[in-house]
Amino acid sequence: MNFMGFRSDVRTLDEPTWLTKKNTMAAGFKTAEPLEYHRSFLKENCRPDGRELGEFRTTTLNIGSISTADGSALVKIGNTTVMCGIKGELANPPVDAPNKGYIVPNVDLPPLCSSRFRPGPPGEQAQAASQFIADVIESSAVIQKEDLCIVKGKLCWVLYCDIMCLDYDGNLLDACLIALLAALKNARLPEVTVNKETEAPEVNLENRRSLNIHKHPVGASFIVFDDSIMIVDPTAEEESLSTATITVVTDEEERLCALHKPGGTSLSGEKLQDCISRATTRHREVRKLIDKVIQSAKTPK
Repeated sequence: MNFMGFRSDVRTLDEPTWLTKKNTMAAGFKTAEPLEYHRSFLKENCRPDGRELGEFRTTTLNIGSISTADGSALVKIGNTTVMCGIKGELANPPVDAPNKGYIVPNVDLPPLCSSRFRPGPPGEQAQAASQFIADVIESSAVIQKEDLCIVKGKLCWVLYCDIMCLDYDGNLLDACLIALLAALKNARLPEVTVNKETEAPEVNLENRRSLNIHKHPVGASFIVFDDSIMIVDPTAEEESLSTATITVVTDEEERLCALHKPGGTSLSGEKLQDCISRATTRHREVRKLIDKVIQSAKTPK
């Protein structure tokens, strides 16, 4: 009787140790063979973080958190965290477009967001992200640059859109676009008039107006795994193991604003159409989130 009781006690004491060893072995397998580790999940149509292949991570949004900016937004997609601040400055319009202003986006990937990034000038990924955002602004017509002109040929607004990644865990472009759009909708520029006698601009900080947002571009990113399996909203680790990445940007009219695919495995027309269809669904979800947060900010507490 005592012997059997002793055996039971030993088994209970060893159980946590066994679980620890099992977890350690799984972690070792993930480190040594990350590709096979992910394949073992994909065979069951799921991912290591528990999501289905077509499931986005939880997305949260906060606006107006930078008091010194004219507009700002903080976005989280899973662990990926991006902040966007909008700052308006006065300048002379372009010579070749005297009735337009400027929109200048910049994406910063500092070392604090991931060990993969180094101090110094913007790296290749940051430069590519900045160019992507600039292309989407241009192709989607989110803001008409004519709206930024104050006095034709003399005075206009320059909107500096500074986007910083605070925590990098994949799907940077989707987070940047949401942060940019929400910050633009949150932005309020002061009233500016030009003194007729001195021709100097006079800024009224007490009287501010919102920007006129014409379109609402939203992105949805995908990766191709093993040249065939399509996965949405990839983590940083999933991106590193992918054979191709693609970002599809659509607006509220389900119009394709941009398609970004930097090399990798080719996609069939059927898979591309599936990406566009998923992107339009994602657009509705994100637009609903942005509108809800904007409306909540307007509602008196």
